[in-house]
Amino acid sequence: MTSTRASERGFSLIESLIAIVVIAFALLSMGALQLNTLRASGSSMLRTIATQQAYDIADRIRANAMALRNGDYTGSGALHADCFKVAGCTPKQQAEMDLYLWNDANGQMLPGGAGVVCVDSTPDDGTPTSTDCDGVADAPLAVKIWWEDDRDGSLTRFVVGVRP
Repeated sequence: MTSTRASERGFSLIESLIAIVVIAFALLSMGALQLNTLRASGSSMLRTIATQQAYDIADRIRANAMALRNGDYTGSGALHADCFKVAGCTPKQQAEMDLYLWNDANGQMLPGGAGVVCVDSTPDDGTPTSTDCDGVADAPLAVKIWWEDDRDGSLTRFVVGVRP
């Protein structure tokens, strides 16, 4: 009887150590999964903001039909104090003001955010420094927004075609 007990001594200690290692590995895996979920959630939030920003400028364009017909929404934008006064501003000034405020909001809401509105037959191209807008007649307006993705720091582009 004593020889059997001597050979089993320490057996439950080894089982306990193996169980602790397995549980630790499972907890680390669950932590990594949670971290990936948080990163994807942040990326999804930025894509949602970009979508809202694209539809914001599209609505502004639709509201200012005269400036749209004159091609005033394809510029860079400028701040006009007259647009804040009761007398108002011209449709061209309003378009420039819309673009200025929209791009300012892009920069504040998205990391490295920048955007452009242009006539482009192949809208799924370009960078913030080279927008690659071709200006082909009868092509739709393209709303392009870029930002740095928080998952890997890469440049992300979101494009919406606008046909008012």
